Amino acid sequence: MSIRRPFVLVLISVGLVAAVAVGWHLARGGRAGEAVVAAAVPARTAPVVVEAQVVAVQPMAEDVTAVGSLVSNESVVLRPEIAGRIARIGFRDGVAVREGAVLIELDAAVQRAELQQAQAALDLSVANHRRAEDLFARKFVSRSSLDTAQSQLEAARAAVALARARFERTRIRAPFDGIAGIRKVSVGDYIKDGEALVNIEDIATLKVDFRLPELYLDRLRPGQVLEVSSDVLPGKRFEATLDAIDPLVDSQARAVQLRARLPNTGGSLRPGGFVRVRLILQDRPQVLVVPEEALVMAPGNVQFVYRIEAGKARRVDVQTGARRAGMVELVAGLSAGDRIVTAGQLKLRDGAAVTVAGAATAKSGS
Repeated sequence: MSIRRPFVLVLISVGLVAAVAVGWHLARGGRAGEAVVAAAVPARTAPVVVEAQVVAVQPMAEDVTAVGSLVSNESVVLRPEIAGRIARIGFRDGVAVREGAVLIELDAAVQRAELQQAQAALDLSVANHRRAEDLFARKFVSRSSLDTAQSQLEAARAAVALARARFERTRIRAPFDGIAGIRKVSVGDYIKDGEALVNIEDIATLKVDFRLPELYLDRLRPGQVLEVSSDVLPGKRFEATLDAIDPLVDSQARAVQLRARLPNTGGSLRPGGFVRVRLILQDRPQVLVVPEEALVMAPGNVQFVYRIEAGKARRVDVQTGARRAGMVELVAGLSAGDRIVTAGQLKLRDGAAVTVAGAATAKSGS
């Protein structure tokens, strides 16, 4: 009997510990169950405040951009045909000159004397020819004498023309209306034939030279409108017209050379400058557009927007086209007048309740 009593006491102790453990686990399980039930009951959430905008229709031209260079309408570097010493300069650097104006005169003492000599010989030949005609009419000279006088007269006229041409070579004239550059010579300089004297630029109209990939060749036509901009005049746009298309495609760059004509009213642009060119390929007056910030990217290069329907945000996959000044063309997915979310998309999911920020403010103010 004394041996069985400790054994019984051990069994009772173990039973008590097991009972306490079971009770603790049951109590913990009850609290966890209550938590699960509480989580299963959906909590009421407030609508997400977003910004919205209506899908608009506006004109958006189909175009292509390139970089180009400005070229003078006409440009020439004046060079003398003969050597000589400069006697007079008839222009100021950087000022307008008229076509035909004498800009530089060379010393022409020799040429002037030759012209006077030829003119005197011509006067004598004219008098001899008249005398020969009179004598021939009165039968005092033969036909051959008259022919000789006629030949001498023609030779004298040719000599005068030659002497005048030589004299004119000492007068360097402006070939067209333009702006004189900075001269490289002074009065008294002895210059050789072919030496550069000064450049003349016609900048009332400028040419715009640029290139486009050959894939646009079938869509290019003379007369198409271009928009030209320059970093020198930020924010200002100039309108040019496509004037010529080079028939030869560059085999290395696979590009075609183009030239446009740009009226340079006021002379604000200068030849040699860098410009950006936007060539309008097609005018499209009715294009659906949305702000760029309304678009959301999804895996697989999918783009979508949230359209607001009865106070809820609905995901709509869209196809986009051209982009211009922060606006994106919509090819498919939406219609004009649809209201879309433009800010707050990161807090949304399909079907979430939304409140438009502007509308909420207006309502609270009223």
